[in-house]
Amino acid sequence: MALSAGFAAQALLRPATPDPGLLDALIAQPSEPVRSAPRAPRPDRDGTLAVSSIRAERAISPQTDGRSLAEPEAGPALALEIRVALLKLSANPRLGASGPWSLSDRSGRVLQRGGADQAPALASLLASEAELWLQTGPGDHLLADGRAYDGRFRLLRGGAGVQVVNHLSLESYISSVVGGEMPSGWNIEALRAQAVAARSYAMAHMARPADAQWHLGDTTRWQNYEGLSSVSGPTRQATASTAGMILSYQGGIVESLYAATQQIVDEAHGHLGASMSQNGAQELALQGLRYNQILGHYYQGASLARLQAGAR
Repeated sequence: MALSAGFAAQALLRPATPDPGLLDALIAQPSEPVRSAPRAPRPDRDGTLAVSSIRAERAISPQTDGRSLAEPEAGPALALEIRVALLKLSANPRLGASGPWSLSDRSGRVLQRGGADQAPALASLLASEAELWLQTGPGDHLLADGRAYDGRFRLLRGGAGVQVVNHLSLESYISSVVGGEMPSGWNIEALRAQAVAARSYAMAHMARPADAQWHLGDTTRWQNYEGLSSVSGPTRQATASTAGMILSYQGGIVESLYAATQQIVDEAHGHLGASMSQNGAQELALQGLRYNQILGHYYQGASLARLQAGAR
């Protein structure tokens, strides 16, 4: 349960500054839920939605009482893709897959194929290619230094070795972060609060990436991402039951910081404003509070919003 610091200089209940497309999509939150059918979403080439085709719809009332955040209407999760730099890996990681894999160049031309017992030969290819893509089939997963990952790998040539960027669905990423930041055996309401906070934090960094090639890293400088090793039934349930839900403030995304204990929250985030104690969230959940009450307790002034496809 590590400290997730994020952008330390940013006040918590102040919206992050997204790229123009995402800002246009998220800034105009309606005061009431939109009743008309949204326009058809515009998928990117890989099937995920373009950021300019999403918007955030918040609940009618930001808070229903002194601490509960009103829940937005239910809706499906969006096919958003997040790019996570695997900074925990060695400079020249051992790569592979649990099943058949393919290695392609930027244009999609397949350069190598292999099986579960084979590793791609990168050295010669990266001498001539600045970027490669490693993918596997449905039902299998990629491997890096013995750790399993969902999605696909973008391999970038660097001066110190290979930079691996994991491209995967936002919801798959959140399932892993929930288990990497909280014990999966904790109360489901605490896990659900963690899922919303982690998703909101991730969206803030998708809006304002840490690097031109990736949104955020996998270390506790951002959020602890362990790949599939931290995914379990409870973390999947917490993610699915809050699908697409984020914290919002004045039409923007809340960069929802959190830390293991209230003492760390006060010491590390006290000058920034709102922040969640993970142990405190578990204690409140054991007292019978639901996830939206826990979030309302820690992120006062924020509201819950659900990301949706299409513009108004």
